[in-house]
Amino acid sequence: MPAKLERNAPLLLLAVLALIALPLTGSASTWLTLTVAGIAMGLMIFVMASGLTLVFGLMDVLNFGHGAFISVGAFIAVATMAPLGGLMAGGLATSLLAMLLAALAAMAVAGALGWGFERVVVRPVYGQHLKQILVTMGGFIVVEQVLLAIWGASPIPLPRPEAWRGAILLGDAAIERYRLLAVVLGLVVLAGLQLVLRGTRLGLLIRAGVENREMVEALGYRIGRIFVLVFVAGSGLAGLGGVMWAYYQETVSPAIGMQLMVLIFIVIIIGGLGSVGGCLVGAVLVGLVANYAGFLVPKLALASNVLLMAAILAWRPEGLYPAVRR
Repeated sequence: MPAKLERNAPLLLLAVLALIALPLTGSASTWLTLTVAGIAMGLMIFVMASGLTLVFGLMDVLNFGHGAFISVGAFIAVATMAPLGGLMAGGLATSLLAMLLAALAAMAVAGALGWGFERVVVRPVYGQHLKQILVTMGGFIVVEQVLLAIWGASPIPLPRPEAWRGAILLGDAAIERYRLLAVVLGLVVLAGLQLVLRGTRLGLLIRAGVENREMVEALGYRIGRIFVLVFVAGSGLAGLGGVMWAYYQETVSPAIGMQLMVLIFIVIIIGGLGSVGGCLVGAVLVGLVANYAGFLVPKLALASNVLLMAAILAWRPEGLYPAVRR
């Protein structure tokens, strides 16, 4: 296979999947609704997973506690509901401002927690994968228990603002307003990551660290500081994703992070460890397959992502766009 076609094959896979689903769904309007829903779901997962794949790519850290930052972000959104209640009841622009303020608060708290998590939990076990799994999972359990102690075990409703309920009609297709917002926000995060990684000196150092950490250190750069910055940024993105997912489901529970960690690990394995582009393609694939399978074969919906991962790894054992060679 030519090298260019080999590189673009995962993107072609997205198009092929969508084209195969078109006649199976029965109508163009149903297909469009499912496709937008799948892309929205995929971009929300991407926001949460992108930080984790960078943390592994640069820091070689298997952070099984990443879901803690998702849970914290979701509960910060709950905590900001009361002071922002007046804005939430406003129109599209006003309620969007309130949701963005809640998201910024969630990113700040999750990022601060990530800073402490890296210093206390992760730093003592650099280079020790088994210990990383054990201590980060332990840290996750501690955070989950703290959330249980504060908010209790019962799910807490987090209704979307009234202005962001309902759908926009495109012909016969009904596209939910919030899903469109999730698509736009996910694309903004993607553009921001690409701008930092491709257009700044910091991004150059991060990408170089993913490829060859020892060489970056040999050139005199303090890779440890970059480690902390990437970990904090990844935690903040997880908090943002937690807010987006909480409004998507309109309910929050301490188990939200654990529920999403399975999807996130499937995404970064499919995409290729350390690859932001692969994480994006993998997340959109997962979202599309989940929505198509849920409509066409509901009984296979829960297993669809595991089957997708098995098929991708049989084709490309290192993932779609592997960036890490260890």
